[in-house]
Amino acid sequence: MPNLKLDDDILRDILIQTKVIAVVGHSDNPTRISYQIAQFLRQVGYIVIPVNPTVSKIDGQPCYASLRDVPQSVELINVFRRSEYLPEIVSDAIAINAKTIWAQSGIYDETSAKKALQAGLKVIMDACIKVEYNRLNISR
Repeated sequence: MPNLKLDDDILRDILIQTKVIAVVGHSDNPTRISYQIAQFLRQVGYIVIPVNPTVSKIDGQPCYASLRDVPQSVELINVFRRSEYLPEIVSDAIAINAKTIWAQSGIYDETSAKKALQAGLKVIMDACIKVEYNRLNISR
């Protein structure tokens, strides 16, 4: 299985071409890493859509219970949920025609990765999107 997190050219292309990111597991607590990374992504120019079934708004922005509830097109799914939730998240990502599934550091499920790849999604797992953005010196 290709490990895209090892291919800097592909990571760079994804991070430059993506405009809309859904953050699954986006917390409304500013001390949580999902909140902080979502804020970073907004600051560098991405449209960030929060997805969390336990929160209705984050900083005044609607928060959706699932990817299937998001009313606009999403290109990249950034996952902050435990690995056991990846099968459902990948199914939802496929259903909404996302282009990329990106699971944060420590989050990985080989079966979900294979399913996403078979559906034509790009897959990055066990990698922090902010770390990679900064490491690759992306400018948007």
